[in-house]
Amino acid sequence: MGSEQSNGGGAGRRPVYVTLAGLPLRIELEWPFRRSGAGADFYVLHGDLHLESGEGLHCLVALQMTLTVKEVLPSLEPADVEAPAINILRKEIDRKQLEFLKSPKRVPVPFSARQYSFKRRQWDFAKASEEQVAELVRRKVYWNSKLGAARVWIADPTDAQYVSSPASRLLEAASRLPRWLCLEGEYATATPDLLAEGATIEADMRAALDALEKKHAFERG
Repeated sequence: MGSEQSNGGGAGRRPVYVTLAGLPLRIELEWPFRRSGAGADFYVLHGDLHLESGEGLHCLVALQMTLTVKEVLPSLEPADVEAPAINILRKEIDRKQLEFLKSPKRVPVPFSARQYSFKRRQWDFAKASEEQVAELVRRKVYWNSKLGAARVWIADPTDAQYVSSPASRLLEAASRLPRWLCLEGEYATATPDLLAEGATIEADMRAALDALEKKHAFERG
């Protein structure tokens, strides 16, 4: 699985996935998808999104896959559905639909055809600019390195799907960041300059979290 390779050196440790706004997430999914009870026509997968901010914030979710989406997937095994599941969750955070708390409240998240192009038969998430792709790569290497990864898999197809690009675009972005990372094949390690940028990258995370929290506070009145 891509999630194993993307860790690049921490066997058994889940990789950190970063949103376009800069929020670092460790995503735990409780496989397998199960048919919903009470006659509902969808499948459910529970998950826990841990915000790697050191504050114990997380978001419990229940991904609700529609039958329409199930029919276009080869199977409900992680190899076929883990990447879009992770990216739907990242997309919902991009849209400020999910909130990080310290409570056990579980939030339903639609796993629907909204992010799937039936015409092109592929998932369609963020249309990221070159600058956004480069910053995603930079932040990914920083967070995974800080949290213990010896090296970080840049060509992770889950990230490529998230920015609606081939993995080669991520590698090209990485190749233009020699000050921040050392690229060897499909893997990268953080340079001292990147680790020294921690205060700035973590300030970006805090700004993104503040914007998300303000949106939910406004909705609660």
